[in-house]
Amino acid sequence: MPRKLPTAQKKKPPAPKKAPRARPARVGVISLGCPKNMVDTEVLLGRVAEEHVICADPADADVVIVNTCGFIDQARDESLAVIREMAELKAAGKLQGLVVAGCLAQRWGDKLREEAPGIDSVLGMAEYGQINTVLKKVLTARDLAERARAPWRTLVADDPTFAVEAQTGRLRVTPPHYAYLQVSEGCDNACTFCSIPTFRGLFRSKPRAAVLAEAEELAASGALELNLISQDTTDWGKDLPGEQAGLAGLLPDLAAVDGVRWLRLLYAYPGHVSDGLIRALRDLQPKVVPYLDMPIQHIDTQMLKRMGRRHTREQTRALLEKLRAEVPGLVLRTTFIVGFPGETEAQFQQLVDFVDEFRFERVGAFPYSHEPDTPAGEHFEDDVPAEVKAERVARLMEAQQPIAFEHARGLVGREVDVLVEGVDAETGKLVGRTPYDAPEIDPHVRIGGRRKAEPGRLVRAKVTKADGYDVVAELLAR
Repeated sequence: MPRKLPTAQKKKPPAPKKAPRARPARVGVISLGCPKNMVDTEVLLGRVAEEHVICADPADADVVIVNTCGFIDQARDESLAVIREMAELKAAGKLQGLVVAGCLAQRWGDKLREEAPGIDSVLGMAEYGQINTVLKKVLTARDLAERARAPWRTLVADDPTFAVEAQTGRLRVTPPHYAYLQVSEGCDNACTFCSIPTFRGLFRSKPRAAVLAEAEELAASGALELNLISQDTTDWGKDLPGEQAGLAGLLPDLAAVDGVRWLRLLYAYPGHVSDGLIRALRDLQPKVVPYLDMPIQHIDTQMLKRMGRRHTREQTRALLEKLRAEVPGLVLRTTFIVGFPGETEAQFQQLVDFVDEFRFERVGAFPYSHEPDTPAGEHFEDDVPAEVKAERVARLMEAQQPIAFEHARGLVGREVDVLVEGVDAETGKLVGRTPYDAPEIDPHVRIGGRRKAEPGRLVRAKVTKADGYDVVAELLAR
């Protein structure tokens, strides 16, 4: 039989070559400003980490993102100083790119480049979802001419009133045991000294489902304490259909989130503290801690009117007295602005006398900053000299100091819950906070004795000594 020849084999076409995958960039993020900005930074970090490597030291990074604060002149000066420092690293060849985001980016846009040449992209708050696209462009743009005409050079929306949604997927920079939960964005209060609505937009609430989803994610990641923040926390829900109870109706659901041990209210506006909210502060303890941060700004009615605040001296006193009467053990933190245009010595002394009389446990005082694009900046003369403002801040804080010391002494002998923060580098002692102390701004508890606890644990302790603003305590047996 004739031999059968093998069938010819067709050659397979060569597989297309895969484009080499770009090496993840090393990205450093510098966060400036308030806790609201910190939350934005955590959102940025979470998105950047999906495609790149987060770098702790900006000097080791390929690209640095500076998340700026633009609220008052000192904050802008700090932001510009950091931007210029990063621009110098870039000019020296130590960075490939520099991205500026946040409040000052939203407020100034292209003007930032006049103040700090070397910026590759200015990113407004509504555009954070584009951060990885911007980083790719910054790293791959071929030359200066291409960069100069690129649309990603300035991504700043004219209207800062962007939609508010759950800020999940954050890469947190706070310790694991506490977190900030932003429940709304923007502000409608129209205080004459404040520029926030010009770059954060008008008030809009984060939907209930989004707030709860975020709270659940934060608690699942180890946060025992959630600090509720906004430009005006107490206005939450006013713009949401079916949320007539407002913040008071949200708090029970937040308190029910598995793992949450403390809820703290920051940035409450006096005119929006409802009777329902006061009852929630009373009835939801210990989950809702007996603490309220409520910036009052002044107590003289004429000054309050010039500031655009919607309450008088008498209304403020009535609210504070109601809070003291109805919420047992309540600790009140407030802040005041001194040196506002037209503030007389008599009006300032009225404020000092009020602080001495009412005995707030926590007080902060700030000199007035004459801001452009604000009613006060446009219509009032900045007529209180800087040295007088500084002297008034000092006098007000001197009046407050013995009151704060008295509060610390009043804790001696009491058993309190303490959230352990860590170990003091100088003494080697554990430090923590009581329910009466907000993170980063309030005093600490120094923990003595033989018993130990891990950072991030909620423990029981007995206060044994007052030391200025702080107290010393010993752990009790579990």
